[in-house]
Amino acid sequence: MMKELAKMLIDAHLSISSVESFTVGHFASRIGMNPGISKVYRGSIVSYQTMIKHKVVGIDQDLIDKYGVVSSQIAKEMCLHGQKIFDSDICISFTGNAGPDAMEGKPVGLIYIGIAYLDHVSVFEYRLSGKREDIVEKALQLGIDNLKNEIKKNTSSACIE
Repeated sequence: MMKELAKMLIDAHLSISSVESFTVGHFASRIGMNPGISKVYRGSIVSYQTMIKHKVVGIDQDLIDKYGVVSSQIAKEMCLHGQKIFDSDICISFTGNAGPDAMEGKPVGLIYIGIAYLDHVSVFEYRLSGKREDIVEKALQLGIDNLKNEIKKNTSSACIE
């Protein structure tokens, strides 16, 4: 599935970046393994700890304090800030709780995926089950599927050279 996404991005000349938390760079690692991806893949920030989301990604501490890092608001900010940092057409973000314990009073398996696509942002909420590795794998697949859907939906209106 990542191979298909990579081809779509390359064919549409759409640059992409990622800001990851609980997925700890798995998206970056997998997309980076595709031949030719250097034409469009800009890079990734793994902002695992809250202070990195604030100090490196640039998310306002007041937003983090108000909503917590496991929230749609922070997923949105992560992808928007990543899009700006990497100057990319698209940025995907992953934030959530893969376990083993509740975090910020939020259950294991609650995750958010943000996608900044040109000037539009979508945030997706999921409640996943399974072990930590299962939650990460499911989140990556959902992220890939959502990216492919966004590209299919928007490519006709995107400027393709």
